[in-house]
Amino acid sequence: MAGVKKPDPARRSERSRQAILQAARELVSEVGYAKVSVEAIAARAGVGKQTIYRWWRSKGAVVFDSFLALSEGDQGVVLPDTGDIEADLKTVMRATVAEFADPGFEAPIRALNLEIVGDPELAAQYREKLAGPVDEGKKARLRSAQRAGQIAPDADLDLALELLYAPLYQRWLLRSGPLTPQYADALVDLALKALRP
Repeated sequence: MAGVKKPDPARRSERSRQAILQAARELVSEVGYAKVSVEAIAARAGVGKQTIYRWWRSKGAVVFDSFLALSEGDQGVVLPDTGDIEADLKTVMRATVAEFADPGFEAPIRALNLEIVGDPELAAQYREKLAGPVDEGKKARLRSAQRAGQIAPDADLDLALELLYAPLYQRWLLRSGPLTPQYADALVDLALKALRP
């Protein structure tokens, strides 16, 4: 009997948590957010729904954490810094446009945005855990461009991010036009006209 190991509840809990997060991502991609339920996530993950409610208060919170988990272990957002702010921003904006045009990413993120609109607590969590750190990484690259004289030293970096990303986000949200590399480049060109010294 001395050689028999007792189950490690922490390991079992982490395994269940990962299974729940993966199940949520898969289901949202397969059937769409509206058709996903906590019961379906629990069944796919092989856990009871009470296990989900022990860790999350709503379906939206589970789905949010399922996407947040994709970046766990990252060292934060670091934009490329080749010394050429135009080239670096075009690389990042093209990648963002491609991500938003990808159906596997687009459907779950659109659903998450709908949840955020109606849930102030989830919106605050989104700003704290995802949007805030991502914006800080972007502003770090813009500060580097300011130091190099490529962006005006007095430029408002929060507003600069809005100049770059708000039109893209609006086009995606309203489905008002194609998301193409050319569109990404045009956004960078226009924003840099306003931001250069």
